[in-house]
Amino acid sequence: MAKILVATDKPFAAIAVKGIREVVEGAGDELILLEKYGEKAKLLDAVKDVDAIIIRSDIIDAEVLDAAKQLKIVVRAGAGYDNVDLAAATAHNVCVMNTPGQNSNAVAELAFGMMVMAVRNFYNGTSGTELKGKKLGIHAYGNVGRNVARIAKGFGMEIYAFDAFCPASVIEADGVKPVASPEELYATCDVVSLHIPATAETKNSIGYALVGKMPKNGLLVNTARKEVINEAELIKLMEERADLKYVTDIMPAAGEEFAAKFAGRYFSTPKKMGAQTAEANINAGIAAAKQIEGFLKEGCEKFRVNK
Repeated sequence: MAKILVATDKPFAAIAVKGIREVVEGAGDELILLEKYGEKAKLLDAVKDVDAIIIRSDIIDAEVLDAAKQLKIVVRAGAGYDNVDLAAATAHNVCVMNTPGQNSNAVAELAFGMMVMAVRNFYNGTSGTELKGKKLGIHAYGNVGRNVARIAKGFGMEIYAFDAFCPASVIEADGVKPVASPEELYATCDVVSLHIPATAETKNSIGYALVGKMPKNGLLVNTARKEVINEAELIKLMEERADLKYVTDIMPAAGEEFAAKFAGRYFSTPKKMGAQTAEANINAGIAAAKQIEGFLKEGCEKFRVNK
């Protein structure tokens, strides 16, 4: 019998835990819950004898992996996995997976909720604009980006996308116009929705030069990662261009400065909320449990993200 730990400082919804438990116990394994643990020491103690871990935004680093002597697999319930030290996991012979696509609709819907709020001047009682007929740029055409495109069609937007790794033919097949570079995307579109991961190449890549190419009254929407934004450069640009707006699902490090300087042009959720729906909780949690059982029982490594 394998021991499977759900370690979530920010817990799953109760209905998601119920679904995870059904998968794990149905496969004859034991489920252990560690929720709202707060202190890393509690996580280090909990991982000592487990075979698998399901996490959300929880940090799995070399210290955690050192403590987890029997650990075979970690599954991040969600798409992003920059909270897991992949090199350390590989060194410890631990498989790391994510659950791509399970949170995608939730994130896409939030992106549109933020877009509508921004173009309606954050519901301050003044006259705003509509999304219909506007040019929407999707920066990275993965699972979330494709859901954003699907929703945008219902709003009657003109949709463009840039993705260095997605063939133009795939983008075109969805009725979306591919562009050749990020520069072209930003220069073309009234609204840009960010969906790039935080990598060595993308960190701090969204800044003065790129966002500065946006047309008058441009809107940047970030439901991706905080680290991809060059905050100092974006602040400088927004100081120079009073027409630009920035809304984000990830509180910037300079959040207080953004809020103080750009009232009426800036909004951030208090914490990352893209996947904060009951449906996304259930989808990602159950997918994580099924992937763990597939790995432990059958050696299935689909969705593995480390070498």
